[in-house]
Amino acid sequence: MMGTALAGALALTAFHASADLSSRFVDNDGDMVADTPADESQWVDPDTLVFAYTPVEDPAVYAEVWAGFLDHLSETTGKRVQFFPVQSNSAQLEAMRAGRLHVAGFNTGGVPVAVNCSGFVPFTMMAAEDGSFGYEMEIITYPDSGIETVEDLTGRSLAFTSETSNSGYRAPSALLRSEYGLEAGEHFEAAFSGSHDNSVLGVVNKDYDAAAIANSVARRMISRGVVNEGDYEIIYTSDTFPTTAYGTVYNLHPELAEKVQDAFFSYDWEGSALEAEFANSGEAQFIPITYRENWEVIRTIAEANGVTYDCD
Repeated sequence: MMGTALAGALALTAFHASADLSSRFVDNDGDMVADTPADESQWVDPDTLVFAYTPVEDPAVYAEVWAGFLDHLSETTGKRVQFFPVQSNSAQLEAMRAGRLHVAGFNTGGVPVAVNCSGFVPFTMMAAEDGSFGYEMEIITYPDSGIETVEDLTGRSLAFTSETSNSGYRAPSALLRSEYGLEAGEHFEAAFSGSHDNSVLGVVNKDYDAAAIANSVARRMISRGVVNEGDYEIIYTSDTFPTTAYGTVYNLHPELAEKVQDAFFSYDWEGSALEAEFANSGEAQFIPITYRENWEVIRTIAEANGVTYDCD
């Protein structure tokens, strides 16, 4: 679902599902992700699987959060597993494109870039016990900033995360442009913080007047005591978007890729560090997804922003 304002911003955008893959890949089955190579010599079967979670302010925190799952992944696949702490979306994308990253969670807006340019094949995301999933984009400011409405952003500074982020850049850009006539660099000063954590902290510390964030990240920061609920105020909330997608690189040996999927879907959340961390955003299991279906709204937002993929 999209918020009313955002839906209006995109209503005139015609979108036809079509693969926009790098010429390195083929998509003979029409699912919009790279096919496993027909030539078995191109399959990779590493002794050590490298896993990366989407960039966060403190990767060491999430190395601990994911440790139990990665032990389960190792047991299920029979491989050693290494956590790769990426510092930026571009570093994560390049690592998979270069063959140094085999299993990953890419942020919502970064998934299309990862699919088209890095050969990412998403198959799951986190969901609540009832199967519901997603997060909202929020625009936040600090108390007494003088910003009470979106229109008040005029002449102020607004932090985005990165240009590949859905809630941290693409969705708010489409909204601000179409519904409020606000353009970065013309009506407000734009900054790029690098991550949602940095954007939240930047607002709380008054480095930025406002920021566009994923509220699921903010809720987890509050639960860890990094920030408090009263440290910022919300001036806009969207409807729900799909959250981080998890998957493998396209040329992972098919039997190994199947074992990776088995690891995600057989993982027992009860009592785990994953449960403790992600319960704060209502997540309690991994559910199957497809890029073609679940990321249609994200591709539409990218289309509205004129995003193209020149991966070659």
